[in-house]
Amino acid sequence: MTPRAILLALVLSCVPLLLGAQDLRIATFNTELERDGPGLLLRDLGKDDVADIAAVVAVIAEVSPDILVIQGFDWDYDQAALTAFAARLAEAGAPYPHRFAPMPNSGMASDHDLDGDGRLGGPGDAQGFGAFTGQGGIAVLSRLPIRRDEVRDLSALLWKDMPGALLPRRPDGGLFPSEEAMDVQRLSSTGHWIVPITLPEGGDFDLLTFQAGPPVFDGPEDRNGRRNHDEIRLWQLVLDGAFGPAPDRFVLAGGANLDPHDSDGRSDAIMTLLSDPRLQDPRPASAGAAEAADQGHAGENALDTVDWERPGRLRVDYVLPSRDWRVIDAGVYWPALDQAGHAEASKASRHRLVWVDLALD
Repeated sequence: MTPRAILLALVLSCVPLLLGAQDLRIATFNTELERDGPGLLLRDLGKDDVADIAAVVAVIAEVSPDILVIQGFDWDYDQAALTAFAARLAEAGAPYPHRFAPMPNSGMASDHDLDGDGRLGGPGDAQGFGAFTGQGGIAVLSRLPIRRDEVRDLSALLWKDMPGALLPRRPDGGLFPSEEAMDVQRLSSTGHWIVPITLPEGGDFDLLTFQAGPPVFDGPEDRNGRRNHDEIRLWQLVLDGAFGPAPDRFVLAGGANLDPHDSDGRSDAIMTLLSDPRLQDPRPASAGAAEAADQGHAGENALDTVDWERPGRLRVDYVLPSRDWRVIDAGVYWPALDQAGHAEASKASRHRLVWVDLALD
C-alpha cells in the first residue's frame, strides 16, 4: 500500500463516526472474486486493470454500507488480500477499519473421501468445496467496532452432531459416503459466525453470517441438497438457544444458495426461515431484476439477487433483521438497463449486493 493510500484510509476511517448517522446500512455481497490458486487474488488486487475487482469496488463504494459481508473472497493466513481489498475500498471512498475473517472450511483438507468419488485430495474432499485452503471464503468489513473476543464460530460443528440432521445415506441405509467420512464432516461449507458489533450510541447487536454450499452437483443421495438444508436450518437452532445463548438483537446476512420458490434444492429450509416470527424479511428488490424478461418462475422477479446462466435469476442472498429493528429501506443493487451503475453491477459478479437500512433508535 502506498503512503497516500495509508493516509487516505486513516482519514476516511474516521468519517462515519464523526457524522453520527441515524441509520445503519447492512449488506451482503457474493463478490465471486475467488481465484484458481493461492496468492492470485492478492496479485490481482495490486493491479488497476482487473475488471471484476474494479467493478466490485465501484459497486461497494456506490452503495456504501456500514457493515458488509462478502463471500467468494479467498482467505490467506496473514489476511494480506483482505487488507489490500480494504485499501482499494478506502481509496474509492468506502473505508472499513474493522475486519473479521477467520479461516473458513472451504478448501480445508480432510484426508477423507467426503464426496464419495473414490479418490482423495480433490476439492470435493475438503470440508467445504475448494481447491486450496480458504478458496472462496467470507469476511466481515465494518465501520463499527467488532467485538472479536466475543465472536462465536460454529464452523467446526460436525454435521452428524446437528440435532435432526438430514444426513445422506446409501441405498442400504448406511451413511454416505461412509461412517468414517461423516465422523469428520463439518456442517458448514464455508462458515457460520455470530459476530457482535458495537453500535454508535452504545449497546450492540449480533451479525449472523454464512455462505451455504449449493444444493446441487451430487447424486441420488442428495448430499449437497441435504447439507444446504441443514446449513440454513442451523440458524433456527441458534435462535432456539441450542448452541449457547440465543441472539437477542441480530441481523442475519449471507448467502443461502437457495430460492424459496424456484431452486432445485429443499426450498422448505429457506421458506421456514423467512417465516420465522423472530425475524423479518424486508424483501429487497431492484429495478434491474424487475425489468428482466420473465422466466416463468414462481418467485417475484424484482426480488432476484443472482443471474446464473442455466438456473436463471433467483433469490439466494439475504439480509434478515430481527423483529425489534425498524426497517427504513431495502434494496438490491441491480440498476435498470438505462440507469447508472448497470454495467458495473453486471461486471462485478453474477450475484448482486443486497442491502437493508435500519433505524438506530
